[in-house]
Amino acid sequence: MDFLRPDSWEEALAAKAEHPTAVPIAGGTDVMVEINFDHRRPEYLLDLNRITELSEWEVGEKTVRLGASVPYTKIMENLRAELPGLALASHTVASPQIRNRGGVGGNLGTASPAGDAHPALLAADCEVEVESVRGSRRIPIDEFYTGVKRNALAPDELIRAVHIDKADGPQQYSKVGTRNAMVIAVCAFGLAVHPETRTVRTGIGSAAPTPVRAKEAEQFLNSALEEGGFWDNGKIITPSVAKQFADLCSAACNPIDDVRGTASYRRHAVGVMARRTLTWAWESYRGNAARTEGVA
Repeated sequence: MDFLRPDSWEEALAAKAEHPTAVPIAGGTDVMVEINFDHRRPEYLLDLNRITELSEWEVGEKTVRLGASVPYTKIMENLRAELPGLALASHTVASPQIRNRGGVGGNLGTASPAGDAHPALLAADCEVEVESVRGSRRIPIDEFYTGVKRNALAPDELIRAVHIDKADGPQQYSKVGTRNAMVIAVCAFGLAVHPETRTVRTGIGSAAPTPVRAKEAEQFLNSALEEGGFWDNGKIITPSVAKQFADLCSAACNPIDDVRGTASYRRHAVGVMARRTLTWAWESYRGNAARTEGVA
């Protein structure tokens, strides 16, 4: 196994073009586990730690450009207001040591359905900026996951950054695990309220071959909120609407039985998390709306 260590982004792209099978490593929190357990033995490792721009972020008017290697700890400390759902997800990642090393780019590159960042990214909406010596492009998050631990990257492409919509409303994240730390998700759920477009988006992790959105649940809820005038009247979402939303989120799952949990439990847990995160997020929205009216 050869170790490639470029000093710049341009050198990294050139190395990836010359060795398309090279596995990028930055935080190493996923790759090194696979190597240590002999589950993977790549011909080349491409070390990206000398490329400082990957650990930087920019806050724009509408989006945050998050470098692929920005550690979860930095997201928690610096981007809680702009990316609240991702900040909550970051809190659930493993241990402080791993949160100091791991980043969203690693989750996306590995594309494991159990990756903690995926539900939050799906709910917030974002684009993945990838590049090769041939040029750069942005992949919508809904098109990024192509199969079990597979993504839309070409063999010569590297993830440079993620462009995530800044929160225009409350966001929530919930995760079920066998304990509170150092655990792979049994299942996870992200939800984002988008008042500007009067929509709610979701993200489900570890309950299907890929991270997924509960699109039928979103369509039902968005119609119910609009038809019931909930965006304007600030009412509590009725239990029947919340239950139907939860049931549709459960139906969006396609889980398996494994050592962490059964398929039926995962479906049940996703429904519970969907109802709870919707309740929490909508209460925050109502509170924000009431405070805005009070100021006005």
